[in-house]
Amino acid sequence: MSRPHAGPDQARSIPARLARVLDALRAEFPSPAIAVAFSGGLDSMVLLHLAHAWAREHGISLFAFHVHHGLSPNADQWLAHCERACAQLGVRFDHRRVAVDKGRSGVEQAARKERYAALGQMCVQHGVGLLLTAHHLDDQAETVLLQLLRGSGPAGLSGMDTANRAPTLLGTADVVMARPLLGLTRAELESWAREEALGWVEDESNIDPRYARNALRHQVMPALAQAFPGFQERVARSAAHAQSAQRLLNELAAQDLAACLAGDALSLPCLRKLNEDRIHNLLRYWLAQRGIRMPSTSWLEQMAAQALDAREDAQLRVTHPECEIRRHRDRLYITPRLATLAGMRDPDDVGVIQREGQAFRWNGEASLAFPDYGGVLHFDPAPQGFDPDWLRARTLQIDFRKGGERLKPATNRPTRSLKAHYQALGVPAWERERLPLVFAGYDLLFAAGIGMDCRHLVSEATQPIALRWEMKPFL
Repeated sequence: MSRPHAGPDQARSIPARLARVLDALRAEFPSPAIAVAFSGGLDSMVLLHLAHAWAREHGISLFAFHVHHGLSPNADQWLAHCERACAQLGVRFDHRRVAVDKGRSGVEQAARKERYAALGQMCVQHGVGLLLTAHHLDDQAETVLLQLLRGSGPAGLSGMDTANRAPTLLGTADVVMARPLLGLTRAELESWAREEALGWVEDESNIDPRYARNALRHQVMPALAQAFPGFQERVARSAAHAQSAQRLLNELAAQDLAACLAGDALSLPCLRKLNEDRIHNLLRYWLAQRGIRMPSTSWLEQMAAQALDAREDAQLRVTHPECEIRRHRDRLYITPRLATLAGMRDPDDVGVIQREGQAFRWNGEASLAFPDYGGVLHFDPAPQGFDPDWLRARTLQIDFRKGGERLKPATNRPTRSLKAHYQALGVPAWERERLPLVFAGYDLLFAAGIGMDCRHLVSEATQPIALRWEMKPFL
């Protein structure tokens, strides 16, 4: 597409404008080394040259990091071009080759995820605390417009920050990702690059209209530029207003969260005192604080409605790709999405509950791992427990609850169903299903989360053995 060119005076001012931004970034985020995310395209080529001049003047170590996705037949040529450009400037260069599996998110999203993860790895390896990307004013306008077309709220319409930490993206919280070119248009960058006789590569995927951003860039934005010259600056100004509004919403959400937080859960009676807008704002903030990807508006509304309106004894579970929302005793919990344990199902038929459990013998070990049941069974010396000789002589069995099991925890306490014990102890329903039992024949000896049955306990034996369950993930 045709683009307007910036005038020579504007182009000549670019180094000074960038220097001011980099000075401010350096003051706020001190780092012994900085790096440029370097694709070899126009934007990153300009950024590399400008950052090189600034770093040399200030005596700061500069790296250039390139990610080879292997998606284009020209990817090897781009890598070679980047190596040459860095060698000419004397900039230290590193790269990573990544394999992109598009999965459900598509090639564009998958490539982005792999790219930033690789950049984060290189930053950590080389001690870089500040990573510069070449996003500019046109990119900011594209981002805001795309979010608008997706129906985003203030958070989405805020666009890109000048600088932020992105631990889920980069894989580390120690690196700040900065965008020092956000105040410059692509036309200004291109004008400066031509004056400096820079060469750059063109990624053919940037003109593929199947990608939403390209369709916007090549079809919609030229029409906007013709009808509303300089619209990028006005869109960016709107994004700044949205950022301000979002900061206020976050402050309100933080106050509401402090009032409604009960341990690691939300108090539903407290939540019910808020109006619908504040409830949704608080829930978004709560999820964000836990590092969970923001759900759709419809998902959030459904979750809030179910949490607040479902009957008291309902076993609420709302599933998110990264977690589950559960309710217990008028509190709302975020719980991890856990894989089904093999002990929960028959190995020959995943649709049939396993009834046999797993038989085992204890031969004096301090602990035995049971990956199919999600943890480790410990055998601890204790003042009261099972006679070790009695325990060794029996074939034991570990299994999950099937219903109807009963346990007597002490001689002065009644025999009660496991359900009654769990309710008295406040063990949530979603935890109960993953707490195994240990039997000797038909006798229940131990229920994880409750304790041992007293009917076989002794205190006079040599070093009685107490059973203890430890949940443990197995890789």
